[in-house]
Amino acid sequence: MQLEILTPEKKIFEGEVTIVTFPGASGSFQVMDNHAPLISLLQEGVVEYKGREGTARVGILGGVVEVLQNKVIVLATGIAA
Repeated sequence: MQLEILTPEKKIFEGEVTIVTFPGASGSFQVMDNHAPLISLLQEGVVEYKGREGTARVGILGGVVEVLQNKVIVLATGIAA
């Protein structure tokens, strides 16, 4: 599936991944290939994703995620330092 992580300032990541873990407002959750459509609030925490190059992590300050037709878009309010 395709993952994009965006902030108001720039695109943080774009690429193919197999699994993504999010810091949801009601707790951590994962998305895999062919996941049902979803929109969720994100709280401050770490977005972890696995792709061809291995596992990577991005700290976010919060935001929103949309999952639709194997495309995952994260609109983060900012990146944690």
